[in-house]
Amino acid sequence: MADRLAPDRAGHLEVPGATLYHEVRGEGPLLLLLPGGSADAGIYDRMAARLADRWTVATLDPRGYSRSLLDGGPAEQRVAVQSEDAYRLIELLAPGGGPVSVFGASSGAIVALDLLARHPERLHRVVAHEPPLVELLPDPERGRRLFASVRDSFRDGGVAAALATMTEGLMDPDEAPALDEPPVPDEAQAPDAPPVQGTTTAAKTGRAAEPVEQTVREAEAVQRMHANLPMFLEHVLCSFSGHTLDLEALARGGGKLVVGIGEESGTLLTAVPGPRLADRAGGRLVEFPGGHTGSSEHPEAFAARLRSVLLD
Repeated sequence: MADRLAPDRAGHLEVPGATLYHEVRGEGPLLLLLPGGSADAGIYDRMAARLADRWTVATLDPRGYSRSLLDGGPAEQRVAVQSEDAYRLIELLAPGGGPVSVFGASSGAIVALDLLARHPERLHRVVAHEPPLVELLPDPERGRRLFASVRDSFRDGGVAAALATMTEGLMDPDEAPALDEPPVPDEAQAPDAPPVQGTTTAAKTGRAAEPVEQTVREAEAVQRMHANLPMFLEHVLCSFSGHTLDLEALARGGGKLVVGIGEESGTLLTAVPGPRLADRAGGRLVEFPGGHTGSSEHPEAFAARLRSVLLD
């Protein structure tokens, strides 16, 4: 597996305000995988290796993360900008047109949705897994308050405090503590195992995800993604979760949209917008293995489900 995880090739793409690092595996129609939370291209190594037999699988580090450097200092990030980043990468890797599919998880799913609204003619299928869009919650103000509280916890107490606030706040409100009483951070959990796409199966079930043997390449990726957490918590979390989608444009997408929801996500806040999104944008709702971070919890089963969705 260690050899298979390495990409066939890697490169850098200059875009306005940044230089994007990207990796490519396989041959065939283009499949772009967009990471969420503080994750970079490395989060999809195992999935990409399993899908490269059928697709040209591209992954990237979002601007300001890991190896995708900003021209200036850290600043508030916008969905529309990262959506255009993805479009430019598509134009680079598939310049002659042809079917292009996009998968995005968490905040990456929000980017994928905006990309579909802006460039439907360029895309064959878009799979958006659990986009944490507060405007599609039954109580949007609760979502805004939660993510603002997470950012405030980061500013006041650092990464561990922010992750503790997020883990508690994402649970069902009947089970979670009040947001004005932030929990004491678990110093043993947060630094070594960051929830790189928002939360983990453990947040819902109280048990850890199935262990996956980690390669040196993956260990390095975990370190990079943990280092991205300050950027995510300060400059991505609130602006992305508060993004307002063009639902009418998505509904005109001609049935290209699939909305993913984790089989183990239950009532986690990140899973709640999915059914509403599918209903209002005319998308198909599909369950995927695991929870919010199912693509890294169960990469083999998740890749198999994604394959079936893309080929359906």
